[in-house]
Amino acid sequence: MKKYLTKPVVYSLYGVAVFLLIVGLVVLGKDQKTVAMAGPNHAYDILNKVNLPVSKEEDMVIGRPYLESAVKVVQDFYDYKAEEEDQKNAIIYYQDTYIQSTGVSYALDGETFNALAVLDGEVVEVKEDPLLGNSVTIKHSASVKTVYQSITDIEVEEGDTVTKGMIIGKSGTSNIRSNLGVHLYFELIIDDISVNPEEYYNKTL
Repeated sequence: MKKYLTKPVVYSLYGVAVFLLIVGLVVLGKDQKTVAMAGPNHAYDILNKVNLPVSKEEDMVIGRPYLESAVKVVQDFYDYKAEEEDQKNAIIYYQDTYIQSTGVSYALDGETFNALAVLDGEVVEVKEDPLLGNSVTIKHSASVKTVYQSITDIEVEEGDTVTKGMIIGKSGTSNIRSNLGVHLYFELIIDDISVNPEEYYNKTL
């Protein structure tokens, strides 16, 4: 024998359904109002607060790796577009081998001078090399690194954070550039390519 729902039961179920529908519309309306008040960039703003950029490359102005005005270039960066004499001064001669210099070497009339960080960054490598002299590599951004060689009295370690103008160490010597005496070899690398640092000092990337 079939059983049928009585009218009171049907009315009760109908009332419950209507109530749930009204509650749902109210909640949905509040959510939409919240989104509207927050604005279309609300999600971006939240993410941006969590992932704040460490540094902006367009704001980076490269300083010189030394302070003394008497420091001079004693070996140039090798530029295939440069004049012949400049190219000759950018050639490293070591054990019957000619090597193009991918950085610039600086000296102060045989005296030592402080080697300075040219930008804020993180020290990613410190090593001793009998050929190149002690070496320090600093990462300044995803695409910019600097390398200091022929350096002594190193004052930083791997993992250290440095600021622009901070002392990294002092000028020293190396076997591969022994003819230069006491000097600092400095290399600027952008997008994994060594560039002439003399063209970048006091300029914004």
